[in-house]
Amino acid sequence: MTVDTLCDRIDEMDRAIHAFVAGSETSAARRERVRSELQSVHERWPAAGSRPPLFGVPVGVKDIVNVDGLPTRGGSVLPPEVFEGRQAGVVDRLRDAGALTAGKTVTAEFAIAAPGATRNPHAHEHTPGGSSSGSAAAVAAGMVPLAIGTQTVGSMIRPAAYCGVVGFKPTARRIPVDGVIPNAPTLDTIGVFAATLSAAAMAAAVLCDGWQPVRDTERKCPVLGVPDGLYLEQAGTEARAAFEAQVSVLSSAGFPVRRVPMFADLAHDADDLFTVNRYEAAQSHAEWFPRYGALYRQQSAAAVRQGQAISREQYEHGLRRREAFRTTLAEATDEAGVDVWICPAATGPAPHGLASTGSPIMCLPWSYAGWPSLSIPAGRTENGLPLGLQCVSRTGSDERLLDWAQAIETLMLPAGFPTHR
Repeated sequence: MTVDTLCDRIDEMDRAIHAFVAGSETSAARRERVRSELQSVHERWPAAGSRPPLFGVPVGVKDIVNVDGLPTRGGSVLPPEVFEGRQAGVVDRLRDAGALTAGKTVTAEFAIAAPGATRNPHAHEHTPGGSSSGSAAAVAAGMVPLAIGTQTVGSMIRPAAYCGVVGFKPTARRIPVDGVIPNAPTLDTIGVFAATLSAAAMAAAVLCDGWQPVRDTERKCPVLGVPDGLYLEQAGTEARAAFEAQVSVLSSAGFPVRRVPMFADLAHDADDLFTVNRYEAAQSHAEWFPRYGALYRQQSAAAVRQGQAISREQYEHGLRRREAFRTTLAEATDEAGVDVWICPAATGPAPHGLASTGSPIMCLPWSYAGWPSLSIPAGRTENGLPLGLQCVSRTGSDERLLDWAQAIETLMLPAGFPTHR
């Protein structure tokens, strides 16, 4: 893809989709900047045989991540000077791998809840999800092959499912979060969107700490677990029907599938996550909110105020409950002999309307635990909206999760599970 082809496509497609932050730079400035970045990577790696894995790959970067030369606004109207700081470590790693920055992608305000302007590429009147809305939509529309997002509860897996792309959220903190506007640091995790699982895995290998490729001798057919009960019942009719069809396909292909009652105390788990999330959000905005609170959108201001009302004692109780939850989840996984949990990536297809980014409940337990998860495109509804299959494995098993998911992705592509790509 040439610089002009890239920028022409963004100029054309983004008039309707609004995946990139409006006003962060002009079209001419983008072309000049990307062309300069491309020249720099050619000068840095002149020999084709020595070029890094993301050489010349244009990447969209969520607008809570600092990038040298581009303002960070966090989806807000606060002065960009408020968020100035050194370039994020994840961007340093992208550039060390030869990637180019296509631009800043739209985020819900402060990656909390107030939606940005982005529309779903498959149906413009439907939400793309959030908070990493622009990153998911930019990949889905073919504007960039790779984009950076973040997830606190459901901010990557849900938009990946709604937009019909691969979303990979690694183990919490596997990718450094320095230079990123925080939401809830205990839960905040950087991840990637891509058109295919192999592309996501290539990016993960250069972005995640201590990446160790899976050796052939370590490969096996994973045992898949279905978390039955109240949690699965949160999914809507379309998502449940599609999921059961997906389970049937996987079982028929030889994957061992075990149905296990899970998350019987889901409401309390959600309350505990909310306590930790909102308390930390208030702490993250402790300096900005007193000065600029009048500029915050209603959802963001409400989240900060909710956090301010939570005591330190309640917060610490929430953290203890989280550790107990993580232990219980690991024990249940071991007892059931499950390698990969599978479930709907969202409660259904992208909802109609742009006032909400949809429910994150299908992501909640896994984000609460900090376990790696990914969404694989897995068919569409009758009206053409994408659906996603969520795959989750235990802390630190990111490499194996992506490796295991390759075979699952292949089974989701044939007739009956048509790809949009």
